[in-house]
Amino acid sequence: MLDLLTLHEAAAALRLSERALYDLVRRREMPCARIGGRWLFPRAALAAWVAARVEGPAPHDPPPILAGSDDPLLAWALRESRCGLALLAEGSLAGLDALAEGRAVLAALHVPDPDGGGWNVPLIEARLPHAGLVAIGWAARTQGLIVPDGNPAGLAAVADLARQGLRVALRHPRAGSHALLTHLLSEAGLRLDALTIGVRDAPDHAAIAAAVAEGRAEAGFGIRAAAAALRLGFVPLIEEHFDLVMRRRDYFRNDVQALLHFARAPAFAERAARLGGYDVRRLGAVMLNQ
Repeated sequence: MLDLLTLHEAAAALRLSERALYDLVRRREMPCARIGGRWLFPRAALAAWVAARVEGPAPHDPPPILAGSDDPLLAWALRESRCGLALLAEGSLAGLDALAEGRAVLAALHVPDPDGGGWNVPLIEARLPHAGLVAIGWAARTQGLIVPDGNPAGLAAVADLARQGLRVALRHPRAGSHALLTHLLSEAGLRLDALTIGVRDAPDHAAIAAAVAEGRAEAGFGIRAAAAALRLGFVPLIEEHFDLVMRRRDYFRNDVQALLHFARAPAFAERAARLGGYDVRRLGAVMLNQ
């Protein structure tokens, strides 16, 4: 069924008088049809007519870039799906900035709300309110302490990172993992400056794991998959939500849909299981729809 408006309804929707609307119809400036002696206006055509007359620069298509958090499962899916999206892994906060500034079509986030309001959505709503965004669930990931095989220091909690003589490998400040570690330390009554930093500003989780494997740090904070890749020990601390954020209009882009379609295939779940530390049951769930 077509969604049709009467002259009265269309005038009310456009905030015009019926006379002003009729004048537009008479001059054939308005999409409408005369059926059974009445003027009818398709709602979709009316919306398109208004959009075409909005003043100001037309929105440009962002480049095919997925910016934000580092994630090995996401990087693998981008390659294997051949969706055409490039990965710019500079951290969750940098990814959200890239999305806001039109430098990326997608942002990958995993940032906790310090007030206990869940993951990612509070940050999005605070930084980009009413921006017409949608957040789609990608995976739940296990974050924790990456330690040498066998966990020789016997680490069991985030507070153990403050032990004297224990060097810690850290991500850079714009990474979601850095924000999460700071949050967990705060819950334990500690500040980041209570730690002895062995490696600072690691670019990704693989670098955290490498620092532990090479003896440059006795522990690092990162995902289980990074520890498993180098056969290191791992102390699980928290399961986080990793989401993809985009403008609603970009959800239907071919490259975005190609990535999401690939992620629904059995090979994706199999890869997640092999990497370890992933739960992909929330894939595709709508976490935010502004």
